[in-house]
Amino acid sequence: MTTRVKVCGITRVEDAVLAAELGASAVGFIFWPRSPRFVRPARAAEIVATLPASVVCVGVFVDQPLEEMQTIASEVPLGAVQLHGSETVAVAEALLQPVIKAVPVTTEFDPASLDAWPSAVTVLLDAHDPVKRGGTGRPIDWSLAARAAARRPLMLSGGLTPDNVRDAIDAVRPYAIDLSSGVEASPGIKDPARLRALFRNLPGLRTRPTAHD
Repeated sequence: MTTRVKVCGITRVEDAVLAAELGASAVGFIFWPRSPRFVRPARAAEIVATLPASVVCVGVFVDQPLEEMQTIASEVPLGAVQLHGSETVAVAEALLQPVIKAVPVTTEFDPASLDAWPSAVTVLLDAHDPVKRGGTGRPIDWSLAARAAARRPLMLSGGLTPDNVRDAIDAVRPYAIDLSSGVEASPGIKDPARLRALFRNLPGLRTRPTAHD
């Protein structure tokens, strides 16, 4: 089965459109103000309006009030909400949209801990960074991630690049991958060449021709 791709940290129309044309099934917008990839909801809404309905638009939040998340999800609009802080199961269950929950993988990470999250919540494994909260460019322990992926479908993130994505997928067998810094020229600005290289290197995925090819 083809691994799905989410390109996160989108701030520009051209980056979102290219990701969609190449085959991304989801794009992510970061609404946490402390992120270098922060985008205002009104700008995100403009970008979302340019994308086909088949692309899921995901909003990324870090320990933000439920009301704030629901307001942004409605205004943009979002197809899913990604929780990247210390949010609880109760917060996830209170949201009206499908939920992705980022779980940091440390040396003490126990794959069995993921059983605490309902099956309706999609788990995303990422590098642990209490300051940046994602987009670190650091890979996680793929052997631990593979054990977790054997328990439930999950998304893999953390230091993925066009150069290592095939090895990561072969090692972990995730349901989906999530990239940000690995396909960037600078925070929030995607590199078209790296995006194209990523999709060329994905096993089993035939890159779609784009208007610029």
